[in-house]
Amino acid sequence: MRFNKTKMKTAIMATALLTIFSSCSKDKVENPENNTKGMQTSQDAKFGTILTDSNGKTLYFFSNDTKGSSSCTGNCLTVWPIYYSGDISSDVKIDKSQLGEITRADGKKQSTYKGWPLYYYVGDSKSGEVQGDAVNKIWYVAKPDYLLMVANGQLKGDDTKDYLENYTEGQGNTSYLTDDQGRTLYAFKPDRFNKNNYTAADFSNDALWPIFQKEKGALPSLVSATDIAVITVFGKKQLTYKGWPLYYFGQDQQRGDNRGISYPRPGVWPIVNDKTTVAAAN
Repeated sequence: MRFNKTKMKTAIMATALLTIFSSCSKDKVENPENNTKGMQTSQDAKFGTILTDSNGKTLYFFSNDTKGSSSCTGNCLTVWPIYYSGDISSDVKIDKSQLGEITRADGKKQSTYKGWPLYYYVGDSKSGEVQGDAVNKIWYVAKPDYLLMVANGQLKGDDTKDYLENYTEGQGNTSYLTDDQGRTLYAFKPDRFNKNNYTAADFSNDALWPIFQKEKGALPSLVSATDIAVITVFGKKQLTYKGWPLYYFGQDQQRGDNRGISYPRPGVWPIVNDKTTVAAAN
């Protein structure tokens, strides 16, 4: 029988291609590196880098979650469903040390980032939409790199008394700025526009009122970039908001504490928010 070399070569090439295709297909199924898992980052034309689920659905932070537990319950969950994933993020841009989870009062688990519980917004009908940012000034698109965040909670002073935004005693939530981890930030009344009048040259009083030194990061929609500046205080950088140098209170021991608002008396070290007036120049 006569041997057809052309047909033989064709058969060999077809077999080789089939083997390669099968091998590649097998790799896609068995190689977990090809699978998108857990929380992801996405680039949005308006909001920059945001956090999403593995399918690209936008995630949000709730300002009322000042203590790191979820305060969205009942009908709130109809509009803001919780996000939970037991998978470790496959996104190399996600800081894995900031991933966490809580067990809610209803027994369900909820994922967190930097201690902020994460939610969806029912108004986002498809992946890539960001319709829930700044809703009622208490819902913000989740980002991995916030410089500041907005908290909304009860002010409770170092004297254990509850205070309202005007520093009179009373119960009710007040909006105020925190760092990205939810730690309360304060201004000092005797300070002047971009001028720190509190910190000693040797930083001997910095333990009581540490200066806020972080300089870069994303801002929540409530904060305008034009209100942010950085000053130098005896060789260290300090962030300012509307000209007010920003500080922590050293005795705020837990996330969500705002004990400094009554120390040494109410109004000396106020919180800052969008209603804060610009610091006086002199």
